[in-house]
Amino acid sequence: MAIRHWALPSTPLPAICCTGTAPTARSMHVRSCRMTGRARPILGHYRYRPCRRMASPFNRTVIRRCAAPLRWPATTGRPYRDDALTPEQDQGFAENPIVYFLMTDRFHASGPSGMGSYGRLNEPGGMGTFHGGNFAGISEKLRAGWFNELGVNAIWISAPYEQIHGWVPGAAGFRHEAYHGYWPLDYTCVDANFGDRASFREMVSEAHARGIAIVLDVVLGHVGYPDLNTLSQFLPATVQPHAGTVEVENYQAGYNLDAPQLLDWWGPAWVRASLPGYQSGGDDELTRLMLGLPRLLSECDNHVALPAFLRTKPDTGAVDLPATTVAGYVIGWLCQWVREFGVDGFRCDSARHVGLRTWQRLKSQARAAWRQWREETGRGDANQQFWMLGEVFGHGLERSAYFDHGFDSVLNFSFQHELKDIAQAADLASAFGRSLAWMRLDRLYARYAQALGGREHDVLSYLSSHDTELFPRPWLHFGATALMLLPGGVQIFYGDETARPPSAHAAADPVQATRSDMNWSAPDVALLRHWQLLGCFRRRHIAIARGNHRRISADPYVFVRADARSGDVVMIVIGPGQVRLRVVDDFGPVPGLRDAYTGTTCEVVDGCVELTVATLALLERT
Repeated sequence: MAIRHWALPSTPLPAICCTGTAPTARSMHVRSCRMTGRARPILGHYRYRPCRRMASPFNRTVIRRCAAPLRWPATTGRPYRDDALTPEQDQGFAENPIVYFLMTDRFHASGPSGMGSYGRLNEPGGMGTFHGGNFAGISEKLRAGWFNELGVNAIWISAPYEQIHGWVPGAAGFRHEAYHGYWPLDYTCVDANFGDRASFREMVSEAHARGIAIVLDVVLGHVGYPDLNTLSQFLPATVQPHAGTVEVENYQAGYNLDAPQLLDWWGPAWVRASLPGYQSGGDDELTRLMLGLPRLLSECDNHVALPAFLRTKPDTGAVDLPATTVAGYVIGWLCQWVREFGVDGFRCDSARHVGLRTWQRLKSQARAAWRQWREETGRGDANQQFWMLGEVFGHGLERSAYFDHGFDSVLNFSFQHELKDIAQAADLASAFGRSLAWMRLDRLYARYAQALGGREHDVLSYLSSHDTELFPRPWLHFGATALMLLPGGVQIFYGDETARPPSAHAAADPVQATRSDMNWSAPDVALLRHWQLLGCFRRRHIAIARGNHRRISADPYVFVRADARSGDVVMIVIGPGQVRLRVVDDFGPVPGLRDAYTGTTCEVVDGCVELTVATLALLERT
C-alpha cells in the first residue's frame, strides 16, 4: 500500500496547497492534505480519516489507497515520515517481507475474555497455559499504529482455528495447553479463547486497511493430542470416571484404552498414533510421530469419510466429501480461511514432515481461494499473490526443492546463530570490538546479497524464535541494526523491539522461555524507537532487501545498497565517526540527502556530503 501516516511538527512544512485544517491544539500548517472527518485526540495523537487520493507533503507524488488514519504525535518536535511510501517504493510485502510474528495468546488482550473456553484451565500465569491474548487485542494495536510504526508489512499470527480442549503433561512436568496453535482439533472453527469469527474478520480488515498482510500459522502434518478433556467431551467412554482429577504424574491413568470408541476419534484411516487400533509411527520424516503427535496421513491417496467425532460435533463446518483424501479435507479447510476472510499467506509448520506434492497442492488451492475472495469482495491488490512460508528445520540461505513446490520463502535458521557468533566473538562494549563485528557482518551481508539479490528465491531471517531461543537481550540494539539492514526477508519476533524478558521455564523445555507475555508495561523505549526508524526505512527501500551490496569504508563502516530494477539506492553509515562521502556516483546529482535516522538533511557539495555520525546514519534521497 501507499502512505499510511505522517507526523507533522509545530513548524510549517514545505508548501503544497490546502484543503483541511490542523487541530487547534497544535500550531500546524498543512497544505495539499485533503481530509474528511473530525479530529480527535487519541493516546497523544490527532487523527484524520483521509480521502482515497492525496498528495504527499514530502515528495509531491500522488498517494493512493490511504485507508488508515493520518497520525501525528502531539509530542513530536520534528517531522518524520516513518511510513511515507510512494507507489513506486511499496512493491508489496512478498518483494520486501518485513514480517512481525506474534503468538496471539501472549501478545495482547482486549474486550471480553475467552479464558476457560471448552472447560480449559483458567490459569493465566501458568508456564504452558493460555494467558488470554485475543484477536481484539491485535486489532487494538493495529488501530494504535504499533505495526505501521515498526514498518511491518505482514503479521504472522499463531493458528486461529480450534485447538484441543485440554492439557497434556509438559516435558518438564507442567500442564501444557494448546495456546500456541500447534495442536488442532477442528480446522473449521475459530478457537473461542482467541475470539470469534467477527473479531477475526475485524482483525484482518484492520490490517488490510493499513497495508499489512495477514499470514496464518498452519499445520498439515499432524493433529492435536487426544487429551483427556477433549475425549471426555466427545467420546466419554474412552476415559476413566476419575479423568477430571488426574495430575501430571498420573495423567495416563485417566485413559480407558480398552474402549473401542477410540477408533471414532480421528480414526486409523486419518492418522498414525500410539493408540490401540492405529498404525504406529514410522522411522522417516513423513511417518514419524513428532513429539508423539498423531501424524496425518496426508500422503495417502485413499478416499476417507469424515472422522466420527467431527460428524457429531455440533458447531463444526466439516462435512463428508465424496472421493476426498485426508490431504484434500485439510487443504480445503485451510483454504476456507482464505476464501472467507482474505488471509494473505500461510506459514507452514514442520514443512519437512509433509510431502512436496501436498505443499504444492495447498499453494495452488490457496492461490485460487485468494483470487476468489478478491473477486467477490472487490478488495485486495490485483498484483499480489498468495504467499507461502515454510518452516524447514535447519534450512539456511540455500535454494532448495521447496521453492519449486509452492514456497515463496523459507525460514532461515542460520542467521540467528551466525549473528550470535559474531557478537560473542567481539566485545560490543568497545569501539574495536564493534568495528570487528561489523567487518564480519559485512562479509555476511555480501554473501546474502549475492544469494538473494537476483530474486530467484528468498529466505526469512530473524533474531529470536519461539522454537529456538531469544536473542541475548543486551545485544538487541546491535541485533536490530544487523537484522533490519540484512538482504532478503526479515521477521521481527514479538518483544524483540521492546526487550521482552524471557518467562520462567524448566531446563527440560527451554522454548517456553521464548513465549512470555508482551511487556507492554515496561518496554525499552529507546530500543523501540531504534526498531521503528530502521523498520520504516527498510519498508521504503527495496534496495535493502534486493540490492547489490558494496562496502565503501571499514572505519566507520559505510556501505551502499543499490537495486538496478527499481533504481532505489541507500547508503548506510554505522558510527561513531566523521566522514566525507562521495555520493553523486550512487545517488546522482542531488542537492541533498536525508538521514532517516536523525531526520536531518545533508547538503551535497561537489558530489559529496560531510557528516558526523553518533551511532547510525540512514541516507536516502530527499
